[in-house]
Amino acid sequence: MLRLQNLRKKRGYTQIKMQMLTGIDQSDYSKLENGKRYMTFEQCIKIAKALDTSMDYLAGLTDEKVPYPRKK
Repeated sequence: MLRLQNLRKKRGYTQIKMQMLTGIDQSDYSKLENGKRYMTFEQCIKIAKALDTSMDYLAGLTDEKVPYPRKK
């Protein structure tokens, strides 16, 4: 997923940093970025939070990168 990789790089994160932030193994995360694996709902939530974006943006349903207001 190009959006996933672009957001990660824009923040200056490595795949290892994403592993630390999300708990998703680096090799699995790499497969997500390269489209070799689909993310689960739970993974999508973790990634959206780590990259401060919405799940809709990650799924390509919107071009708005800013996340929705979250519950506290």
